[in-house]
Amino acid sequence: MSRPAAQRPTYDRRNVLAMMGSGTLAAVVAAVASSPSPAWANPRFTDNPFSLGVASGEPLPDGVLLWTRLAPNPLEPDGRGGMPDKNVPVNWQIAEDPSFKRVVRAGAERATPELGHSIHAEVNGLRPGRQYWYRFRVGQEISPVGRTKTAPAPGQALASTTFAFGSCQNYPAGFFTAHRHLAQEDLDLVIHLGDYIYEGGGNGHIGRAHVPDAEIYSLADYRVRYGQYKQDPDLQAAHAAFPWLVTLDDHEVENNWAGSISQPDNEADQQKAVFLQRRADAFQAFYENQPLRLVSRPNGPDMQLYRRLALGDLAEINMVDTRQYRDDQITNEADRANPERSMLGAGQEQWLLNGMANSTATWNIMGNQVFVMQADHTAGPEERLARDTWDGYAAARQRLFNGVRDRDVDNFVILTGDAHRSVAANMKINFDDLSSPTIGTEFLGTSLSSGGDGAPMDELGKIWLQENPHMKFHNAQRGYVRCHVTPTTWRTDYRVVPYVTRTGAPIQTAASVYVEAGAPGIAQVE
Repeated sequence: MSRPAAQRPTYDRRNVLAMMGSGTLAAVVAAVASSPSPAWANPRFTDNPFSLGVASGEPLPDGVLLWTRLAPNPLEPDGRGGMPDKNVPVNWQIAEDPSFKRVVRAGAERATPELGHSIHAEVNGLRPGRQYWYRFRVGQEISPVGRTKTAPAPGQALASTTFAFGSCQNYPAGFFTAHRHLAQEDLDLVIHLGDYIYEGGGNGHIGRAHVPDAEIYSLADYRVRYGQYKQDPDLQAAHAAFPWLVTLDDHEVENNWAGSISQPDNEADQQKAVFLQRRADAFQAFYENQPLRLVSRPNGPDMQLYRRLALGDLAEINMVDTRQYRDDQITNEADRANPERSMLGAGQEQWLLNGMANSTATWNIMGNQVFVMQADHTAGPEERLARDTWDGYAAARQRLFNGVRDRDVDNFVILTGDAHRSVAANMKINFDDLSSPTIGTEFLGTSLSSGGDGAPMDELGKIWLQENPHMKFHNAQRGYVRCHVTPTTWRTDYRVVPYVTRTGAPIQTAASVYVEAGAPGIAQVE
């Protein structure tokens, strides 16, 4: 299944079908079909097999991916979720109404122990830009009902689209109240930019201690950790309300990992083979617990995560992977400008730039994990920049920005997570020169719960606004980001909650930030 990076496919129906014909996807399907486990013909459960809820994702104009995972006891230490070592038939339905009076597609999949008894049903034959409802059945058990939506028809002229994005949901750090509010929005899509789980053993102080209660390394432990997170009712509600487009960052594996390299202070993973096995187990659990297509099923420590989603003629979303192909974090300040260093890898970098150059969409979006903007972290003339973000890969950032400029990419917008704070910033060809051309806008979104309650402004926020004039807005509360996009205007609403260390927090908009099509950079903050 592994391919050279430059040949990695995009996720549209033509490429999915092409992959099926090439044998790549067929090999994955064959691997599932050839599961050596016996079949469980008449499954019966003592507990709810749909304890982890349902989800959908990867919408295409004619189809969508439906997900669930059978786990009547998801916290069983062996990682099997309380399931036997057997294949289980699971039926699914998709309908035009929530009462399922107008079922338009139905089918069956096998939940296998090799994939943690997860289901990834790729449904096609649907109408573009339509809302649907779906559910699963196993034995006599019926799942909760989920709602999803297909992508618009290719090139369709859209008056608007609305989606939201978020990241960083540390279970012990806070309740997932923001997800409950997210589920009540009117959206076409949700984008999750990483840190869906945290790998550490933190217990916090609010009664949401991690299970297992130590850092996780094995496939069984990663499965249990996802089982804990996905039992959260607020997270389940957000998944069931909209199709999701997901990626991972570092904490789905290990803090600050880079390519095949473990973080410097983790002695247990310093041998490359040991870390790659951990990465393979983490990727496997991520796939099992997310609404991803079969082309993203991991091949050992490799996983296809960068892909492209078109929303009619209005927007094209380029989801990038800033972990698998990057060089290690710098140890020498001079290496920031080393042109040999890469964040995306050569193949993905060209895929991104060439795709945006060929795009006919009004807005060209990069879904990205760590912030791209320059961010001086200290007051005064001395400059202190991060090493894990694009600041540690300044030459790679310059190649990206020069490529955007030289290819005349219109209306370039970056969506970012990871930093546990919200920032709206102009992307400058040279961040140290205020007169330098602006080539786009970055919207950095805060965490959903990581970091605890937060505040509208903190000391680092004051420094960032003071030392980085390209930053036009800052907030350090928790929440998510809602984007309303039209052919002429992009409006980003920073939706925040005042606290996450107890339940019941209300939601409000901290600020709305506007970008006008054809005029790079932030036009207004209100």
